[in-house]
Amino acid sequence: MLITTPVGSREAVVAACPPVPEERRTVTVLFVDIVGSTRLVERLDPEDLRALQRAYFGTVASVLRRWRGVVEKYVGDAVMALFGASASDGFDAYRAVRAGLDIQAALDRRRPGGVRLRVRVGVATGEVLLDLAGARDGGHGAASGAVITTAARLQEHAPPGGVVVCPVTRDAVAGLVEQRPLATMTLAGKSLPLDVWRVTGTAGRRPARHRAPLVGRRRELATAAEEVTAALRQRRPRWISLVGPPGSGRSRLLHEVIRAVSQVDGVPVLRRVAYCPPYPAGELAPLADLLRTRAEAPRPLPGAAVTDGPGGGALAAFLAAPHDETAAARAVVACREALLGLAAEAPVVVAVDDLDRAAPALRRFLRQLHVAAGDRGLPLAVVTTCGSGSADPLPAPGTRRIPLRPLGPLETGRLLRHLLGHAGRPAALAARLLPLAGGNPAVATAYALTDPADEPAGVPSAARRLVDARLDRLDGTHRAVLMAAAARGGPVAAATVEAMLGWPAGRATPVLRALAAAGLLRPAATGGWTVEPLVARVAAHRLSRAVRADFARRLRAASGVGDIGAMADGERVATRAGVRTAGAAVPPDVAGGGRAAARTAGVGAGRHPARVPEDTAAGFAPEAGTGVPARDTDERELCPLGAGRSRRSGGGARPAPVPPDRGGALRAVPGRSSWAGPATAGDRAAWPGWRTVPLPGAAARPEGAGRARRRAEPGGYATGLAA
Repeated sequence: MLITTPVGSREAVVAACPPVPEERRTVTVLFVDIVGSTRLVERLDPEDLRALQRAYFGTVASVLRRWRGVVEKYVGDAVMALFGASASDGFDAYRAVRAGLDIQAALDRRRPGGVRLRVRVGVATGEVLLDLAGARDGGHGAASGAVITTAARLQEHAPPGGVVVCPVTRDAVAGLVEQRPLATMTLAGKSLPLDVWRVTGTAGRRPARHRAPLVGRRRELATAAEEVTAALRQRRPRWISLVGPPGSGRSRLLHEVIRAVSQVDGVPVLRRVAYCPPYPAGELAPLADLLRTRAEAPRPLPGAAVTDGPGGGALAAFLAAPHDETAAARAVVACREALLGLAAEAPVVVAVDDLDRAAPALRRFLRQLHVAAGDRGLPLAVVTTCGSGSADPLPAPGTRRIPLRPLGPLETGRLLRHLLGHAGRPAALAARLLPLAGGNPAVATAYALTDPADEPAGVPSAARRLVDARLDRLDGTHRAVLMAAAARGGPVAAATVEAMLGWPAGRATPVLRALAAAGLLRPAATGGWTVEPLVARVAAHRLSRAVRADFARRLRAASGVGDIGAMADGERVATRAGVRTAGAAVPPDVAGGGRAAARTAGVGAGRHPARVPEDTAAGFAPEAGTGVPARDTDERELCPLGAGRSRRSGGGARPAPVPPDRGGALRAVPGRSSWAGPATAGDRAAWPGWRTVPLPGAAARPEGAGRARRRAEPGGYATGLAA
């Protein structure tokens, strides 16, 4: 049974949040409830109970707001919140778990009315249908999905004062929090037992785990190592930034850089490494790792690091409690002098991973350290990793940005084959996974090491988190255009997107260009735009059936009156990848250009477009490798050529319906269109692009029996579905 509360009419939702009012999203649900609330209510005076409830709900809501959770509903003494509903940053599950831990700690400290409240917290991650207009505090019924029930059931099995998580959440926060397994439990309403983990606190430094060799980064590694070596040898501090999107392998490259520079001119290099976790508990907490790191033989910190020296007490207090903001502020100068003291004795490399997550205080510290080392002429280099959009903390003369571009097809294929072999999976899968990886090592690793068959959109959860974060950085308009293009499948023209969204002509073009600049889609060789395969899978899966139906209705209406305008060649051609689109109206400039112009457009001169059946969802079909499932279609209305229809070369011939007893299948090949029997092995060998589509209720006819063939010009109109 789903826990939900009715909301207003769908029309109100659509009006409040155009043009895509609802999405299928992966969210994390937090459910918190008071232990023994019934006994508490019975023994308290109503006025005391009201004061206790206000303090309790106020404390919980405050913590949830701090961690960007959305309160979806209050159920008695229970509170349900969503993380990743309005916007995902890739760490929705982590924020939910941290919120659960903080709720426990805040209630222990506050003790409203002198009563110690014990609560249970359950956290589950899964897919919901989300009303975007209701994705805010108090948006009751904004989400619908089985994961809501799972979170509520997990909460019932949590120990008092504990936070328990489901397997999906456990994988999402692995390495970020400490967790231990509880007994496998059978939850009410669940057919299968569920493994449950209890979170005991945040984790320390993330352990380095590299499952594959460094692939395709030799040039970047050599450049960074040369910069570090020159800075240490010449005693001219440098700041080297390894810049790339999440999953590009920047952390792995940082690890290899500090390994490569182990000594300079025979002198061992001291390496100090810190990792910036998402949402650090203390602004300067990672600084403690720089002082504790022992990547080389233990060496006592000089000067201020000695407890009886100047500032030693402040430094010792900070190392004992790195999350204490007061202790950290007092120890800043002592920490800087300690690192400079090390550099006075030997070359030092200060490496900070994921600096774009760091608080401004840590950035200021590193900047001051770099400047002070330069003023004193010390052999010190600062090496950091950050996202592509992060700004350098120093002007150009003091930094060197080394961008990490996507891996090429050869490097990606090599990495995939290695990972597949490591996982015991067939190496032949590399060819299918290559376009989905997109040159991103993290995505390649996720696909190679896991089977995403049961995942939403057929995308591993680790890869989907990366894509969801990219999509949610877009505003509603840009995301709607991207989702429409992904749902359409294959190359799509701006006019088609405008028809699907009900926009005036010219509005989609600048948005498509902006999406291309962001790397989410690319111009198609045949014209129009193509969404990146992995992005297309996730974006198209987000669309609900109702939104798809709206897109289909608008596209049919535009096609019927000829308002779509010039379409990309790729929207009219069934390619070897199996991309299929429905017929569209002939643009006026083509229809008026005679037969030659009509051939260029891919249809006969003056021919009417084939009607798109309602259940085709506007002819949405998969791009090669995207795995977005095509809808069931009526091939009798989608076949522009074939048995049972006029084959005049022009003159306004209309497509005739294919008789239901007509045997065979519709097959599409680049530059060809035919009605034929089932494809033979010889056909497939000669034309690898053939795609066979069985007709409902049709009996197969033998090869060559009454089969008609026609050779169309390259770019001619052909239709078909990928088998």
